[in-house]
Amino acid sequence: MFKKVVIGGTYDMLHKGHKRILETGFSIGQSVAIGLTSDEFARRFRVEDVLAYEKRRANLEAYITNFKKPYKVIKIDDSYGIATLDPEIDCIMASEETLLRASEINAIRFKKGLDKLTIVVIPIVLADDGKPISSDRISRGEIDREGRVLKSRG
Repeated sequence: MFKKVVIGGTYDMLHKGHKRILETGFSIGQSVAIGLTSDEFARRFRVEDVLAYEKRRANLEAYITNFKKPYKVIKIDDSYGIATLDPEIDCIMASEETLLRASEINAIRFKKGLDKLTIVVIPIVLADDGKPISSDRISRGEIDREGRVLKSRG
């Protein structure tokens, strides 16, 4: 078990893929720090509009309180958040999409004299149509939060 696990994301339209990464992080960590993107940062790299930060935070906290472990949600304005700063963190959760970012975080930590983080990679969760579950696809009405197809495209 890790002392402190860090997980980052936008967590718009909290879905099955998000839940898998959160469940894993809480199962392997004594405590969890979640970097939640600010509205400004989320808008920089998202195709669709996202829910406001406070709404995303409330939805996230409503879900993670079920884990009965210490956690902290921290607003982040960049891709690294507290992961390059906090010496107590010893594990970072990543998806296949964010693995490169986790490796960059370890390089930055190394340059700062901090211990390297163990990277735990969660495979991308696929919808019933074999494509990745994403908040953008949910917003467009293609799939639901569990990855069930709602309408055909084409």
